[in-house]
Amino acid sequence: MEKPQVVSRIAPLEPPYAPQLQAHFDRIMPPGVAPLLLFRTIATSERAWRKFSDGSLLDRGPLSLREREIVIDRTCALARCEYEWGIHVAIFAERARLTDAQVRATVLEGADAACWSDAEQALIAAVDALHHHTTWKETEFTALKRHYSDEQVLEIIQLCGFYRTVSCFANALALPLEATAARFPVSER
Repeated sequence: MEKPQVVSRIAPLEPPYAPQLQAHFDRIMPPGVAPLLLFRTIATSERAWRKFSDGSLLDRGPLSLREREIVIDRTCALARCEYEWGIHVAIFAERARLTDAQVRATVLEGADAACWSDAEQALIAAVDALHHHTTWKETEFTALKRHYSDEQVLEIIQLCGFYRTVSCFANALALPLEATAARFPVSER
């Protein structure tokens, strides 16, 4: 019996794409990899795509790849966005040197999980606070500042906000998971 095809709530663009959009997809996607469903869906609106793509934070910023991916993975996990979490884990977890235990912890454990360094625990606690309260208590900010510069703190805030927005897009549009993306771990409890 054939599985029914899961579709997005808004139909994504299909190739061929307008030349300018194709050029942008070519810049952001690895060679030979089709544009993500998320990108093709947002790009149905030129305005939405322009605003979305202008906010990209996947460049070399003030955070290490590992720190950036911890922030993104945790933000997406808290927002229950398996779509974006799974893409980032599949593409970046190994390059960011995240262990299987750390990947699981982004979804299933608190900021104080033993698999994280002190700096990473402060980072995850900051992500958690922004997700739940959209601010930091003085103790959370002080803990974060012990390990991160002002420029890095601003990047953390931007990443949390941007990937919260990405999670809203993916979840609200009910995007089906990409075939090559990781899946949320299941609690063994």
